[in-house]
Amino acid sequence: MEKIYIFDTTLRDGEQSAGVAFTPAEKLEIARQLERLNVDVIEAGFPCSTPGDLEAVTLIAKEVRGPQICALARAVPADIDTAWEAVRHAAEPRIHVFINSSDIQMAHQLRKNREEVLLQAEEMVRYAARYTSNVEFSPMDATRADPRFIFEIVRRCIDAGATTINIPDSVGYAIPEELGAFFDALFENVPNIHKVRVSFHGQNDLGLATANSLTAIQHGARQVEVTVNGIGERAGNTSLEEVVMAIKTRKDFLPFYTDINTREIYRASKLVERLSGMPVQWNKAIVGKNAFRHGSGIHQDGILKLRETWEIMDPAEIGIPQGTQLVLGKLSGRHAFKNHLQQLGYELTDEELNRAFAAFKALADKKIEIDDRDLEAIVNEQLAGEDGGGWKLDLVQVSAGDHTTPTATLRLIDPEGNVRVDAATGTGPVDAVYRAMNRITGLQPKLTEFSVKSVTEGIDAQGEVTIRIEEDGQTYSGRASDTDIIVASARAYMMALNRMLSAQKRRRGAAAAASQ
Repeated sequence: MEKIYIFDTTLRDGEQSAGVAFTPAEKLEIARQLERLNVDVIEAGFPCSTPGDLEAVTLIAKEVRGPQICALARAVPADIDTAWEAVRHAAEPRIHVFINSSDIQMAHQLRKNREEVLLQAEEMVRYAARYTSNVEFSPMDATRADPRFIFEIVRRCIDAGATTINIPDSVGYAIPEELGAFFDALFENVPNIHKVRVSFHGQNDLGLATANSLTAIQHGARQVEVTVNGIGERAGNTSLEEVVMAIKTRKDFLPFYTDINTREIYRASKLVERLSGMPVQWNKAIVGKNAFRHGSGIHQDGILKLRETWEIMDPAEIGIPQGTQLVLGKLSGRHAFKNHLQQLGYELTDEELNRAFAAFKALADKKIEIDDRDLEAIVNEQLAGEDGGGWKLDLVQVSAGDHTTPTATLRLIDPEGNVRVDAATGTGPVDAVYRAMNRITGLQPKLTEFSVKSVTEGIDAQGEVTIRIEEDGQTYSGRASDTDIIVASARAYMMALNRMLSAQKRRRGAAAAASQ
């Protein structure tokens, strides 16, 4: 069997998801989990895009030693110089150079003709190869380009020093059968293609990213570019977990292997879900809440007799605990709580455990039974914290009804430890809470998204609130859960405000450093 190399771009293309912005510390945390996952390449970012991205890629290159560390660069010298500055500290650095290759993008985005693009790609790959022999080249939007043009640009870039050639389906346009024929033609028409590893990057605009990635593998690709949970631009990227588990599950049809430690998949999924603020849909393949849950009586009967009757994968293979869910209640002790969290894949510090246990006890006074989904909501919120010890929510009191004006009174503790109290009215109780919080903090961001969902079933279920706010074109998310959705709404808004303040502080610091 041949190995398929896993190129993870969660930290680069995944971060391009609308509303997602990782801090350098969050990027490093995800990179360390990707190292435990044993991916082959981490595309850590696009260093020339922002000072924060340059900082993050540099930090990862210095700290994460297992996988290759890759930085993206447009086919221009300044981008390539910055990319090398960021990844040169890595044990195995890679520079990823890209340029538009479809006629529509060359004409309307680059405003260049084919010959100009050919020369620029060739020169810039050669320029990158001066820094490292590990150079990847991508002709962007290749699946909508003239195949003959792709063959020529690939040939030239291989001669110029590229060691990996990536074929991007940049707008999710390809159909599997069509893509297979394209890869066959690539191998037939590029005489030096045997000198490089061929890769595929799929977008999910038509829901075909995983199918296209597997087709590319069947037709000669030996690297696939993926993200955890499939996050990414527009409809997302190829999901790491889907490709990896398809190869592992269907060895009879896909005679390949990866070096991925699949037991770290679930932990990676939950980490990216928490830090990105993008909830995983319940029916998401492999990592969704319902992926290994059975509601049908026929299915349940089969599972009780033999798990394999209705499950083609063992949930333990991706790090989901085996067996039925352990139901915890208010009489459960700290030791049982800690052990169960470990079974769920959480390793907490003493301080994090203390906060999570206190939140668990508070919930146990409100709910008779607490299951794994409640615990995950508690732990994810406690791990998210309040982003840097900013404002803290101390009290929420609301008066509302169909014959009264909704009024909210809040008590907050500011970053210096001072207690601040104020009240406000609104069109509803949540609106009143947010207006009161704005009055106290002096902030006025635009609320762009507000959603509530139930964490579990039942009348005593926790409500999980996810919000997004916008300020100066930047988006910040917050998520919190409580049996009282007004309280959850207040905590989610508080978390988003603190993230906004923390990001603004970092930007001011970077601007001050740049001016010196």
